[in-house]
Amino acid sequence: MAAEKKASKMTVQQLKTPKGTRDWVGADMLLRDHIFNSILDVFKRHGGVSLDTPVFELKDVLSGKYGEDSKLIYDLADQGGELCALRYDLTVPFARWLGMSNTQSIKRYQIAKVYRRDQPAVTRGRMREFYQCDFDIAGVYDSMIPDAEILRITSEIFDVLKMDISIAINHRQILDGMFAVAGVPPEKVRTISSAVDKLDKAPWAEVKKEMVEGKGLSEEVADRIGEYVKHNGDLPTIIKFLKEDQALMANSDIKAGVEDMELLSSYLNAFRVGTKVVFDLALARGLDYYTGIIYEVKTNLAPEVDKKKTKGNDELSQVGSIAAGGRYDNLVGMYGKRQIPCVGISFGVDRIYTIMKARQETEGKARVREVDVYVMAFGGSGFTGLLLERMQIVSKLWEAGIRAEFQAKVKPKLPQQFKAAEDVPLGVILGEDELKNGEVRLKALNTGAAEEEKDRGQLVKLDDLVAEIKKLL
Repeated sequence: MAAEKKASKMTVQQLKTPKGTRDWVGADMLLRDHIFNSILDVFKRHGGVSLDTPVFELKDVLSGKYGEDSKLIYDLADQGGELCALRYDLTVPFARWLGMSNTQSIKRYQIAKVYRRDQPAVTRGRMREFYQCDFDIAGVYDSMIPDAEILRITSEIFDVLKMDISIAINHRQILDGMFAVAGVPPEKVRTISSAVDKLDKAPWAEVKKEMVEGKGLSEEVADRIGEYVKHNGDLPTIIKFLKEDQALMANSDIKAGVEDMELLSSYLNAFRVGTKVVFDLALARGLDYYTGIIYEVKTNLAPEVDKKKTKGNDELSQVGSIAAGGRYDNLVGMYGKRQIPCVGISFGVDRIYTIMKARQETEGKARVREVDVYVMAFGGSGFTGLLLERMQIVSKLWEAGIRAEFQAKVKPKLPQQFKAAEDVPLGVILGEDELKNGEVRLKALNTGAAEEEKDRGQLVKLDDLVAEIKKLL
């Protein structure tokens, strides 16, 4: 009796994933794998070499690299005298690896999870545990050639994913030079840069308030910054704007940055991606380690996807940047005597997934598995189920590299088989009369109720089945 009372007082444990994390299964995994594979194909096309690094690093390796975002690093308990932390991104571990190795130049790619102690917003693709796909070019090369290739890689990836995007770019030397001309004290440049970086999420009035009230900048200096950062357009237009301002061009950082951007403009045109790039003087990128060109990628949502709101809200249109990066020439030198220039980009898979999932739902194309053929059987009152025959045919398809399934029942009902194949494009239908003639029916599935009623499928010789399926696939 006492045991029963004790049991009744026990509360049922709530089963959930931690905030900002999620499980992946079925259609979600297929879509994520499609994104991974699309990105990997482009990385390999450009000569990328794969790298894998530990999920946690020594805390000293990560410290002092992320500016104000350092507060988002997950610290781990002291184990064996080492203070460690979960990796915040894949760039700093790559720089640490370069500092340890004898590598002088490399095109490196990595796909792995990173961790941020942030406030999550799952519907906007903002997570605490998420995947990044990084591509970096390290080594001494002529100016802006690797930078242009990174932007070409970015364009190729989103072309493959069929996503309409725009790439906002700026240059850290131009940005720092503008701050100096506006009157920002040197010790406040990085913190003011972090404030300006919020302009894509907050109006100028809020950003100015943060700079003045939160970071001690004078209103006059803030207003000068505001006059500069409101300009954006194609590269030739903004380069012309900068060159016509004598006060700006008198600054050596701005002059060097403009020379870089002129080179970049010609290279991007040669790579046929110039029309996708917007020179945005408000783009700042909050991370401290950037030294040259910086960029962010945003999607231009199709109207039907943009209207696909979650619970009546506009989370989807607030997804934010789906890829970002830049040049970081001094980061590797922080870990040793060698300095290796680097430029790279990181693709946010969870944000890309969020947008593509909404598009998939709009188009009604979600699949939970990658089966191409469902082998089924039908018959009359004396129906035997043709189990062995189904097993033989599905084995033949597997041996030919065709993804196939059948129902694990001796005498499955035809409606149940069609239900099980509702996301499979082709069906191989066995009937006793057809099998006596060495034939089966090959039928396109899930084409719509009206079409399926008319289409009984084509008769195919068993010997020709594999070839006919491959033609259709």
